[in-house]
Amino acid sequence: MTHPKITFIGAGSVVFTQGLLADIFAFPELGGCHVALHDIDAERLSTAEAAARRIAESRGVKPVITAHLDRRAALDGADFVVNMVQVGMNEATRTDFEIPASFGLRQTIGDTLGVGGIFRALRTFPLLHGLGHDMAEVCPDAWLLNYTNPMVMNVGYLTAATPLRRVVGLCHSVYWTMHDLSALVGVPFEEVSYLAAGVNHQSWVLRFERAGQDLYPLLDQAIEKDPELRRRVRVDMYRRLGHYPTETSEHSSEYVPWYLHHDSEVERLRLPIGEYLRIVEENLAQYHATRDALDAGHPLPVEGSMEYAPQIIHSIVTGTPRTVYGNVPNRGLVDNLPSDGVVEVPCLVDSLGVQPTRVGSLPPQCAALNRNYLGVTDLVVRAAVEDDPRHIRHAAMADPATAATLTVEQIWELCDAMVRAHGERLQPGLRAVLGH
Repeated sequence: MTHPKITFIGAGSVVFTQGLLADIFAFPELGGCHVALHDIDAERLSTAEAAARRIAESRGVKPVITAHLDRRAALDGADFVVNMVQVGMNEATRTDFEIPASFGLRQTIGDTLGVGGIFRALRTFPLLHGLGHDMAEVCPDAWLLNYTNPMVMNVGYLTAATPLRRVVGLCHSVYWTMHDLSALVGVPFEEVSYLAAGVNHQSWVLRFERAGQDLYPLLDQAIEKDPELRRRVRVDMYRRLGHYPTETSEHSSEYVPWYLHHDSEVERLRLPIGEYLRIVEENLAQYHATRDALDAGHPLPVEGSMEYAPQIIHSIVTGTPRTVYGNVPNRGLVDNLPSDGVVEVPCLVDSLGVQPTRVGSLPPQCAALNRNYLGVTDLVVRAAVEDDPRHIRHAAMADPATAATLTVEQIWELCDAMVRAHGERLQPGLRAVLGH
């Protein structure tokens, strides 16, 4: 694989595409790769192509860069496919917040669990179905590196509903959690060894060490000294559960029943309701700034993003061994989580591909929360695979934060309202309004 072909699906996520390309082009061995960009939005695709050419020029590399409105053409002969689509874009995201809010349901990010996560998955599954079957026909040996949330539902669906087996879900939460914890305890990140495992956005730091010394006591000291640290959801969860969760407090609050429903907890833990809508607006502003800079011929400063996909591509192409965190079907990797669930574990990557590591058992209190999470994701995947709209309601009923806030009648009414709103984005069999 001298010059791999790397296809970006949803390349119109221009800022994210730029960061990934900056990382890819930083590896000399990948400078001559073929980057195929695909998006259904012609303007965003054109902007992504211009940005890719500008970044390549600034890095002094000469890749082949092509842009495609047709997905199969972009996929044809690909060695790696990076998926980062957001079906429905800002309009659909706003729906995911505004309709639940009208029922009194609070969300902060809404892209993983909860009603927002459930419907983000259901409107993404039809695209994943087409993508998986296209890849099986035109690039059957390619690795699909998925960034699109909800990660566990999407990887679970790809595994259950398409022929693909080389699928890995990628997320930066473990890396950045450990980076930030290292700073908090005053130990250089380069000197830290760590092990985390669980499910995406709710993994647990099982080991946090320097030269064999446990660093958790230093974390305890930092928390004890700073009352403001104790006003964070994940610090609160760590103090009660004994293991630090690997996603932000905004995210973490949504996957458990204890916080968002209570005004006092929202205030104590400074939870930003509807935070993701602000992030969406920021992303849109960044896109417009990038487009305008390209149009004006201004420099395009782009930092590397330290994401896993470029590292995986480099390791498979060159044989350089690395450890990354990946989201993959469990199949015995974590003993006390369902075998058909999708788990987040360390993975060795080299010329043989992505090889997940068996972790054993999680602490029982951590596994219990992960099983609640995986119960919801299993029902969402089943809703699509079995074409059963009742399972959408069952998933919402099983969701911890939703069940803590709404009655079952309200949950079914909310699901009906969401089905009506998303309509054509859902597969036909899931568009039924069921009432009770």
